Amino acid sequence: MQALNPTSLDQVPGNLREQGWSVISAPLLLDWVHADAARAKALHASWSDLPADPHLRDGGHYRFRRHSCFTLDTARAQLTQTPHRAHWQPVTYNALHGGFERWFEPMHDAVCQDPMWQALLTQLGTLLAQVKPVDTWYIEAHQFRVDTTGGIGRPTPEGAHRDGVDFVAVLMLERHEVKGGETRVFEADGPHGVRFTLQQPWGTLLLDDARVIHESTPIQPLGEHGWRDTLVLTFKQGGFQGP
Repeated sequence: MQALNPTSLDQVPGNLREQGWSVISAPLLLDWVHADAARAKALHASWSDLPADPHLRDGGHYRFRRHSCFTLDTARAQLTQTPHRAHWQPVTYNALHGGFERWFEPMHDAVCQDPMWQALLTQLGTLLAQVKPVDTWYIEAHQFRVDTTGGIGRPTPEGAHRDGVDFVAVLMLERHEVKGGETRVFEADGPHGVRFTLQQPWGTLLLDDARVIHESTPIQPLGEHGWRDTLVLTFKQGGFQGP
């Protein structure tokens, strides 16, 4: 088992090849995308303007999100936003919310055009192409806020799952007056797994979606109103998922 926090980005591809997951610490990530704390805070501000998720099938009202899609030419490191589209997953990967088109409000233009955002998607995609050589990544970006207004929030209401893509990146942006939200990563075809809690804003978990399953445990409030903000990016070759 590799160290939970690699000390350099050079270790990340090896971690993904050997164990199917890797963590990038917040300081390492922010230095990599040439962003200081002020730039990161400005980008995170848009998480306070996420509409409610209209598709939750467990009767909850705890999740807010926006969704946009991009392609990345890995040879040219050229990122392009695509026309807005629905998010779709097969029921084999998401038994709760799979099998139908889910339309979410798009991310704000100011976010998608932000230099830190552009660097983040481009450099993550280029790094992942070192693990699996791909000419073009099809990237779906999900801004999530899970809150505890109803007493509990479920980051992954579908349970332990895979996403049906090549790689997944989960970035922790904020934990505000909550407990729980433990990350669990397990071998898809074996007994081994790890459990830890992403705490630092911009700490990043990378997953080889073919090799591991993942979930996050529910969150509970420590005060009157708690929430957990994350950014989830999926990288797929060959095209976006669709019916």
